[in-house]
Amino acid sequence: MQKQVRQQAEDRPRGQLPIRTLSSLTGVNARTIRAWERRYGLIRPERTPKGHRLYTHQDVERVRRVLALMERGIPISRVCELLDSGAPASSGAAAAGPWRSYLERMAAAIAQFDEPELDRIYDEALSIHPIEKVTRLLILPLLVRLGERWQAISGAIAEEHFFAMHLRSKLGARLQHRMRYGVGPRIVAACAPGEQHEIGLLLFALEAQAAGMRTVLLGANTPLEEVAIARHRSGSDAIVISSSVDPSPAFLKEQLPALVGRSEVSVFVGGLTALRHRQAIAAAGAIALGVALEDAVRLIAVSLVRREAGA
Repeated sequence: MQKQVRQQAEDRPRGQLPIRTLSSLTGVNARTIRAWERRYGLIRPERTPKGHRLYTHQDVERVRRVLALMERGIPISRVCELLDSGAPASSGAAAAGPWRSYLERMAAAIAQFDEPELDRIYDEALSIHPIEKVTRLLILPLLVRLGERWQAISGAIAEEHFFAMHLRSKLGARLQHRMRYGVGPRIVAACAPGEQHEIGLLLFALEAQAAGMRTVLLGANTPLEEVAIARHRSGSDAIVISSSVDPSPAFLKEQLPALVGRSEVSVFVGGLTALRHRQAIAAAGAIALGVALEDAVRLIAVSLVRREAGA
């Protein structure tokens, strides 16, 4: 065994890292890294003559950057698209056409904390383009720009919080409109205890509603015992917990198993916690969703069908 490990090290060029080291440095398990490579082209590693993947320190920083953006609610598929769009991501540049102008105007309004102007620009974009396009080409690049400014510029934290509040109201209005027409399964969705970022939860709710589901949203930092009560009173068919920051040990060892035990429906956990603690989530009796919104909604739908068929 030692001879094999030594031979692999000799096959590896200096300065390059095996997948286990990349996983250790970023907290993302090797299976997820390989999936990101295969599905999104997030990283393009070199290979040894024997086919082992090799990564650089730039790859480590890229994965960490992706994780930081996803913690702000941007799904992995969109993050990779933004990083690989050909525009310098550090500048927050948007696509060609009207989007760059929209982005610059909205960024200026945010810097001045000018909510009426922010409303005018957002409404102008929505009057011409569908919500999905506005989200993909304007809102997500803007979130990237604000996220990258967070630790570098004085006042950037206040800017991000200001825009998050604005976006929360806009997404909430869109969700309320769609709820009127929902007829599919109902899902209670909440942020885990200690989780203050709601944008990812709202984007999931929009994706779920687009798939015909109905959502009961409880928002940020929700005690799991309250989630169980809401599930019971609403008669919902499933529970989704959003968690991006590392949860407390009690969440995985005590609170999540208790929620599963009290609930008569499937419990799902999405966000970065689902990537970093997949085994612990499974041990608690819940189902890890990961961070890809489309895949998460698809998995929930399949699980609900299977549960109904087995009932």
